[in-house]
Amino acid sequence: MSNTSETHIKDVVKEKYGQAALRVTAGGSSCCGAAPGDQHCADPITSNLYDAAQIGALPQEAVLASLGCGNPTALAELTPGEVVLDLGSGGGIDVLLSARRVGPTGKAYGLDMTDEMLALANENKRKSGLENVEFLKGEIEHMPLPDNSVDVIISNCVINLSADKDRVFAEAFRVLKPGGRFSVSDVVTRGAMPDEIRGKVLLWVGCVAGALEENDYRAKLASAGFTAIDVEPTRIYRVEDARAFLSQEGIDVDAIAGEIDGKFMSAFIRATKPTGPARSGPACCS
Repeated sequence: MSNTSETHIKDVVKEKYGQAALRVTAGGSSCCGAAPGDQHCADPITSNLYDAAQIGALPQEAVLASLGCGNPTALAELTPGEVVLDLGSGGGIDVLLSARRVGPTGKAYGLDMTDEMLALANENKRKSGLENVEFLKGEIEHMPLPDNSVDVIISNCVINLSADKDRVFAEAFRVLKPGGRFSVSDVVTRGAMPDEIRGKVLLWVGCVAGALEENDYRAKLASAGFTAIDVEPTRIYRVEDARAFLSQEGIDVDAIAGEIDGKFMSAFIRATKPTGPARSGPACCS
């Protein structure tokens, strides 16, 4: 993919996520297509991911701003005192949940490139009263943290938005401590994706067009240096789940139904940075 395409995708993602943050600030939902004041989400990817106990412990705006595809904090093994980094932290829901789990001796960082989401996240931090939280402005392809400084990296349906996933994985490897864990939720595919979907820039925002094939995901993590790689499906999407979403982008869903039914899934992806002699992945930072 050319740098021009990468830049265009990044700009579109930034604009759409900024709009989502503003909708939440206006009292609505962050879901694509939601209007101010609408707190309901029919998106099959982003809806019904957190239980009532988790939601009840957080500011409502943090919950409404969630645009994830899973609940990495429910699956990642976080322990008191650890340092956690959430890639593409949005309104901060997973950072705040992580901060509670690592406790006052730990630290939870959120990284986001969108000013509107960062403003919303910092307001949610203020409302939560948590002090072991810090939101950073930056891109997941260029993480503004030192080498070997993080115990656990989490992310919630954001890595698929990047047009340069090799760099993301290399950066994740760099900032993790030896023995550190990569524990993310993401959308992946099982088999090849139709060109009609891959070519629609707005479908990158919807966590679909940028999704990696599950074996490609494993291979890219391994190339970056990770071991103990596992891809665990958490939701498998049927063609009817995506009909309205794809139709509004002008795609003839019936024509490609056989190519997409059951082939998109949310998954929890685990990997580990080895504890042996230090190595770097691909040239991530040149």
